[in-house]
Amino acid sequence: MIFTDTHTHLYSKEFEADSTQLIEKAIKNGVTRLFMPNIDLHSIQPMLDLVWQFPDNCFPMMGLHPCSVDEHVEAHLFQIQKWFKKRKFYAVGEIGLDYYWSLEFKEQQIMAFKKQCLWAIQQDLPINIHARNATPDVIEILNEMKHPKLRGIFHCFSGTAAEAKQVVELGFYLGIGGVVTFKNAGLAEAIADIDLKHIVLETDAPYLAPVPFRGKRNESFYVIEVAKKLAELKKLGLAQVAEITTENSKLVYGI
Repeated sequence: MIFTDTHTHLYSKEFEADSTQLIEKAIKNGVTRLFMPNIDLHSIQPMLDLVWQFPDNCFPMMGLHPCSVDEHVEAHLFQIQKWFKKRKFYAVGEIGLDYYWSLEFKEQQIMAFKKQCLWAIQQDLPINIHARNATPDVIEILNEMKHPKLRGIFHCFSGTAAEAKQVVELGFYLGIGGVVTFKNAGLAEAIADIDLKHIVLETDAPYLAPVPFRGKRNESFYVIEVAKKLAELKKLGLAQVAEITTENSKLVYGI
């Protein structure tokens, strides 16, 4: 079985002491495809260090996270964009909107999201979307910008059943992680009618570890627990979930 973690931050400071060992552990257990979204200018080098160490397993994205948007957003975007000329990236991400922490730079977030969506269209790359407390606005923007090349994943989807349907109708995939294993989260119900062909697995490591590791540092190996939960919900075998979600990830990222 091959499992794909479509969203992991194994380069972050939480893994400074053992990222190599955790990647080797994931690979040994069948989690052999690890897609890494960028956060800001400071996360680029640590991310690429792991990509260079594990070129057959770690695949980088490039983008500016909405929580990294501030009054210097234009300068940040200028520097981020230059990286697309330096090497191959598999998506524009992690991009989107985050209304949870602050609305101070809401307009700048919207501008940055739209601009990075245009980069994706121009380069024929998928996008990896962060939409915390902002799913309706993200969906509205994608409808406004609708383009045959605008595609990707709603990372850590946490919306309603109606929003899940809207995302699928837009041609996007739902990134499902540890939250689906949380007893009262409501995510299992929200995706009850969504076919597995519209879903990919993720961890968002080091955040949102699935049951039975909830509250601990997340890691890519734990994506198997997410797959087990989806197998239960969809009444499928674990091997089927691994195969379908990995094929979905190939359709998104092109590798």
